[in-house]
Amino acid sequence: MAHVDLRGAMLRARWLLLLLALSSSLGPARPEPQVPCYFIFGDSLVDNGNNNNIASLAVANFPPYGVDFAGGPTGRFTNGLTSVDVIGSVFSACNKYFSFPLLLALLLARQYFKDVLASIIRIPTLCSSTIGVSRLHPTLRKYERPSTSCWCKLRFRGRRNTGGDGATTGTLISQGGRIPFSGQLQTYRSAVQEMGRILGGQETAATYLSKCIFSVGMGSNDYLNNYFMPALYGTSRQYTPEQYADVLIQQYSQQLRVGLSSSSPSYRMMTTLYNYGARKVALMGVGQVGCSPSELAQRSPDGITCVEEINSAIRVFNAKLIGVVDELNALDGAHFIYINGYGIFEDIMRNSAAYGNDSIALCRNVTFVFGGCFDVVAFAFQANEYLYFDAFHPTEAANIVIGKRSYSARSPSDAYPMDIRRLAKV
Repeated sequence: MAHVDLRGAMLRARWLLLLLALSSSLGPARPEPQVPCYFIFGDSLVDNGNNNNIASLAVANFPPYGVDFAGGPTGRFTNGLTSVDVIGSVFSACNKYFSFPLLLALLLARQYFKDVLASIIRIPTLCSSTIGVSRLHPTLRKYERPSTSCWCKLRFRGRRNTGGDGATTGTLISQGGRIPFSGQLQTYRSAVQEMGRILGGQETAATYLSKCIFSVGMGSNDYLNNYFMPALYGTSRQYTPEQYADVLIQQYSQQLRVGLSSSSPSYRMMTTLYNYGARKVALMGVGQVGCSPSELAQRSPDGITCVEEINSAIRVFNAKLIGVVDELNALDGAHFIYINGYGIFEDIMRNSAAYGNDSIALCRNVTFVFGGCFDVVAFAFQANEYLYFDAFHPTEAANIVIGKRSYSARSPSDAYPMDIRRLAKV
């Protein structure tokens, strides 16, 4: 029986690879991928549907999310592409995706298919959405959420001020389940161990991973849904903004590196990635949370002016994150960079007309301030004419600018010490 199953798997693999080769030969020529793989860690800004499979209010697999996305709603918290989708498309990382030996190995050894496919391929990337992982592995599609399940109703009008959002280390208790950074890293560790078995050893897997790009975005939810939510959390009473930034940085870098002694738990966090093969890592700075429609609706005196109390705390965190980059680059073979999401979004706000955005979305009539989706009746505008799609998340138009400038810096302040384009060539 096992022999029959293996033969069947081999036949399926052959037909799949033949079909892909044929479709590639019939289509237009594409550039060679710049990197063999691209791993993304973060929160709803980069999610492509990981939250769909857990009990959580923080999901976006229903309309109007995905209204401008080719596959419709997927779990992305925007109307179309996320910023990491844009970066992934620039990498052209999907061009040879199916020729990667891992997929063939998975098809031939079906006992590994579910676990490895879920843990490696489904890490949020453009590839995982374009190839239709949910079709390859139907068990990944669960908990379909109808459009009537929105937990907030938003109306929008044009405004001149808004800002960026960030990523989380896992403080969204108020919205139910989530996958914290530690959980994402555990999935990654399991994936790397499985890759070692499939590719013939951990050294082979490490060599492969050293050529990949990793992007990590953490922090904004620790401010948006923790420090500046005093009714639920006591952190703002326990710590000054400077102290709180130190706590976050300690936790942050600890998960990037584990196993090496350091006085900074955050430093040890970052080296978890390092110890499991990551060598080219882009750390995404937290955006202007104090300019998001949610915070403007709650804290701005006129609904237009950004909340400086929040933004000043974010700047403290980002400055310390640059220090983490310098510290981690002392590791052998490490290339960590910082992407200035705060500054990029600030430039978009100040010069929105230059990017084709004459007005910037502001939340109106927020019936529940955790606002994650639109009232479908109110959805009667071209989303990409705005910078925000809901109370927290940028539109595809904004994500395209952020993704492109993260990849290829438009200003020296966009990235430190280099942009992602140069990082890929190191």
